[in-house]
Amino acid sequence: MRTYRQDAKTLELPWPFTGRSEELERVRAASAGGRPGIVVTGPAGHGKTRLITEAVRGLDHVRVTGTPEARDLPLAAFAHLLPDTVSLHRAVRALSGVRVLVVDDAQLLDETSAALVHQLAVHGHTRLIVAAADGAPAPGAVSRLWTGELLPRLPLGPLPPEDTARLLAGAALEPLTVRRLHQACRGDLRLLRDLLTALTEPTPVPGPALTGAGAPSRVPGAVFTGAGVPMSAWEEALAGAGVSAPAPGPAALGPSDGLTLLPGAGLAGRGVSVSAPGAGLAGRGVSVSAPGAGLAGYGASVSAPGTGRAGAGVPVSAPGAALGPSASPVPLPGTGPVGTGRLESVAGTGEWAWRGPLPVTPAVRERLAPALERSGPGERDILDRLAFAEPLPLPLDELDERDLEALEHLEADGLIDIGEQGAVTLAHPLHGTALRAAAGRLRARRLGRAAPAYGPALDAERRTLVRQMERLDVRPVPTPVGEWLVAHGIPLPARYAEVRARFARLRGEVREAAAWAREGLRPAPRDGGCRGELRLAEGCPDEPAGPDDVHARYTAVRLGEPGRAAGRLPAGSVLARHADALARGDGPALDRAAEALAERGFTLYAAEAYAQAARTHRDPSAARRSRTRAVALARRCQGASTPALAGLVLGELTARQRQIVTLAAAGLSNREIAEKLTLSVRTVGNHLYSAYTRLGTADRTALPWLLDTPDRETA
Repeated sequence: MRTYRQDAKTLELPWPFTGRSEELERVRAASAGGRPGIVVTGPAGHGKTRLITEAVRGLDHVRVTGTPEARDLPLAAFAHLLPDTVSLHRAVRALSGVRVLVVDDAQLLDETSAALVHQLAVHGHTRLIVAAADGAPAPGAVSRLWTGELLPRLPLGPLPPEDTARLLAGAALEPLTVRRLHQACRGDLRLLRDLLTALTEPTPVPGPALTGAGAPSRVPGAVFTGAGVPMSAWEEALAGAGVSAPAPGPAALGPSDGLTLLPGAGLAGRGVSVSAPGAGLAGRGVSVSAPGAGLAGYGASVSAPGTGRAGAGVPVSAPGAALGPSASPVPLPGTGPVGTGRLESVAGTGEWAWRGPLPVTPAVRERLAPALERSGPGERDILDRLAFAEPLPLPLDELDERDLEALEHLEADGLIDIGEQGAVTLAHPLHGTALRAAAGRLRARRLGRAAPAYGPALDAERRTLVRQMERLDVRPVPTPVGEWLVAHGIPLPARYAEVRARFARLRGEVREAAAWAREGLRPAPRDGGCRGELRLAEGCPDEPAGPDDVHARYTAVRLGEPGRAAGRLPAGSVLARHADALARGDGPALDRAAEALAERGFTLYAAEAYAQAARTHRDPSAARRSRTRAVALARRCQGASTPALAGLVLGELTARQRQIVTLAAAGLSNREIAEKLTLSVRTVGNHLYSAYTRLGTADRTALPWLLDTPDRETA
């Protein structure tokens, strides 16, 4: 579900409420009459407060909030509801008339306020909607709300990857960047917003301006140009994701075709030479000879000592040279390849990618405190060694016996993970970046790992993925090396990228498949395997497949023609069971085949099988269940469109609902639909609400997944 609420003071849209449909219904049901209420728990930043706010919207309710400052003041959280001096008994009586009481940050309540909340739960006259953070000590009266079974408990997990992608849709980020943000934040939406803001805010550039290859870079006094993306469109995209864009001001985006002249510092273009000292340059085929000049582009060379550079194929030998776009990582002594750490455009897609180090924001520093403030003997040394070993684990046999006690402390505090084979890694993806940044130059040089060391591990990941696909099992497997290299802008071998693209495509992650294929085409633009996977991910119907490709033979089943695949699929395999169930027109068997496909990671195949089952079932309720499962799985397939999913749920809508839903899926607002159909905005909203109920969603961005619209990805 997605809702927006405009801030009354700033008139800006906050972070949109996305997903959480089941959790939202549970909280709403607990707020209804005859229910005692509910306790929502989860780590800080997971969206507990926002979930409750959406659930009680429109209800008559009272809110209290615990704060660290007032934790020692009796009844401080209820000061706006009670007299200055009141006993606990009288406070319970005074609040017994409140129908719904929302208690936020209940772990921060003072003991008297916690006892008051507990007594209200015992009396049962007031429905309590309580939010409490995990991992923080809470008053006993608060924890007994759920341990004593006075109120049901709803543990709030991280936002799923598909909902994170919809949350960030307005920022036009490419899928590998979305996945990286999701993994780095681990469900902390406040940290996610903070990182996205840091990636798009102006970057102070002392002296020469460094812009290049379509990477957005804001330089004081410069003009935003290039790539057909005006500043207003970029800020509008951020606002759509609930992120407030930086304050309007001069900025620069140096593209491959744009020309930006910065007074005495920045120049972006093609075939431009700069000889003035201190000039900054971004372009292609550019030579710079002046000392201190900054350069960004393709095929450029830098010979002056200390010259800054950004671009692809640019040799840099001067110590401390400035780095630019991650298309050409430069291994610095002791640190390995590094990128820009800001967004850059992805050619031909209209999307933006994050390649490079993590921006260390205040929220990131807060998360890093447990790792950076370790004072135990040998603990910080172990953390540094693990940080510089990334993305590879550190074997236990490389550690001394005297380090075992420090390892036990670090593992107990959740800072490291120890695998079954004794491999040690940092537990949080944020820690490695900060530890490497905090290390001195000599320590970084001593602990750093050369880039060729990643080769064997990368090849091992590729073989594992190939083996999984041969077993018809595409459930996620750990691939830290490939993901780390892509995140830092290091070109991948085409063979590896092709396998990653194929694995993602079979999982139904068609946009990620295309992104992996593009990564392989960066160092090898003519690679046939990556080009073929890119065409398949983009739904090219003419892309040939080998005669031995089991998935090519399985295509007939996906198209509803199982007879063409009879005897050509591996006997007893889940693909063969799907074909047999479809040939017999057996709805329950199709449901079982779909469930088996989903268990093996074939999300798109499972959605198609459920859709076929929905059309096969004679029992309307069974058909509705299959359709609901098909819709849920299809929404995880990044907009993939196939014949089996076409018009999946339109048959259950009225003619007017189909008309309005189709226009909404095409991107029209309620007002635009009302003007087009000569209806009132309220009528359009009512029809959409009824349609959402039948479609099993309340998220407008999910409509292209449910309807057969031409602007979706095909697979």
